[in-house]
Order: sequence, then structure tokens, then C-alpha cells
Amino acid sequence: MEIIKELEEIRKPLTNAVITIGNFDGVHIGHQALFHTVVEKAQALGGAAVAMTFDPHPLHVLAPDARPLMITPAEQKIELIAQTGIEILISIAFTREFASISARSFVEDLLLARIGMRAIVVGKDYSFGRNREGNLTLLRQWADELDFQVLVVDWIQADDREFQRISSTQIRELVMNGKMEDARKMLGRPYQIGGVVAAGRNRGGRLLGFPTANIVLQDELCPKQGIYAVTVDHAQRTYQGVANIGYSPTFDDHIFTVEVHILDFQQNIYNDPIRINFIRRLRDEEKFDSIDALTAQIHKDVARAREVLGDLS
Repeated sequence: MEIIKELEEIRKPLTNAVITIGNFDGVHIGHQALFHTVVEKAQALGGAAVAMTFDPHPLHVLAPDARPLMITPAEQKIELIAQTGIEILISIAFTREFASISARSFVEDLLLARIGMRAIVVGKDYSFGRNREGNLTLLRQWADELDFQVLVVDWIQADDREFQRISSTQIRELVMNGKMEDARKMLGRPYQIGGVVAAGRNRGGRLLGFPTANIVLQDELCPKQGIYAVTVDHAQRTYQGVANIGYSPTFDDHIFTVEVHILDFQQNIYNDPIRINFIRRLRDEEKFDSIDALTAQIHKDVARAREVLGDLS
């Protein structure tokens, strides 16, 4: 997949470009449906399958206090979009200047004149341009006038009646409530966080007999505190594990950590990148009366995680 980060890199319009536009945080199955339609239409027209996204998220610029934590950081989002068959990803640096472009200019000058759009694929609630002044009605009106096609993809309904449709907002709520199995249904894969393994407090292996890999979150959405059955991706291999998110109340040091014990694993992986895939929340964090009591519970957690993860095989 070709990645374009500056519009000036597009020196001439693309051939019969079919485009979809959005933040695509999470690259959930609703987004995947948009990408699938883009790829199909581009193949039918003999053109380029294109997605346009923004970095940072527009709310980081327009309403910093209301900005959401990211389900997928930029690097992971790019990887996931590439897997859908999209050929060209235009990643726009979102600024207040960009936000001031009128809806008409966005379509006529940017999408048509510069990118060479032949068709656009959108959801039913798509809006665009300065102050979100553009909508589906205007887009269809201009399509007739300016000779391009508008394809509208229906929302994908969520299984849970609590949620009307699959959306990044709903996924954030599920993750923050520890409902990892429901989040997985909406994402089409487990919720995942990643980072470089950092030095911890050297007590997992020394005191408890369960060495852990610790990572520091950046601007990512963090699951609800607790103990989780997880899988861990490291060096192109996947391992089973048990993750702890929280403050380790038995030690009473009030330091927030994300740490994972990788099952049947003896390697030193300090400074290596890993990714943790959250499969199921096992329990709340608890404060135990002794190290021995905590160790006994961890043995139970490991056994439970093996059971849960074995069901996935």
C-alpha cells in the first residue's frame, strides 16, 4: 500500500480513484465494509482504491479536552488498512487551516481536481468540510453536477441491543468496561495494545515466581483495571499470557502498570516491541494479605487463562 502524507505528492490526478474518508479509529468491521466496497468499485472501474484519513484525530486540534483515546495508534491503523486491499492511503495532517476548507472546495478542488475521484464510498451519517457543513444530500447533488458517483454503505448493526450499530465510540465504551469479547465482535479481532518492554520493579519473577513484561502506554485506550487472559505477539510468534492492568494493591505502591506474564516463555525481551491481545477479563484486581496468597491466586489465574485460551485453538 502506498502512503501519501502530503497532498503535494499527488502531482497528477489518480486514475478513476474510488475513495472513502474518515478517521477509521479501530478499523472495525464497519470500516472494513467501506474498504471492501472501495476495492470492489475500483476494480470495476479499473481505478485506484483509496482511503483518506487524518493524523492527529480532528478533535485533538478542534477540541483537545474532548479528544478520544485511540483504539488504534497511527502505525497500527496503517497496518490494518493495508490488509483490506486499499492501494493508496492518504494520511492528512489535520490542522485548523485544513478544517476551514469549505465543503464545496473539499469536493471540487481536493477530491476531484487533485485526487481524481471517480466515486466516493461513505456511511449514512457522513459529513465533511468546514463546520461539518457538507452532508449526504449535498454530496449527491454535487455528484450529478460534477459527474462522480456516491456509494452509501449501510451501518453494520451490533449484536448487543444496547448498541444500535458498530462504531468506534461503542468499542471504546466496551474496552473501558472490560468487555473484551464484545469489543472483539465489533473489531473483527481482539483489542490490542503495544509497546516496548520496559524495566519493571523486579518483583514478578523474584518475589512471585511469575516474571512479567511491562509496557508503557502512550495515547492508547486502556482496558478496565483487572486481570486478563491474553495472547502476546513477539518476534512474529504468538504466545499465551496473563495480563494485569492496575496498581498492584497488594504492594500498596500506587503505581499504575500494564504487565503481562507470558506462559512457558523464558526469553529476555527488554527493549523489544510486543503486542498484547485481550481475550477475556478474568477478575478484578484484589489486595491480598500476603505474597503467598497473591502467588496462589496467580496460579489460579494462569490455569484459568490456559482454559480460556485453549478454547480458541
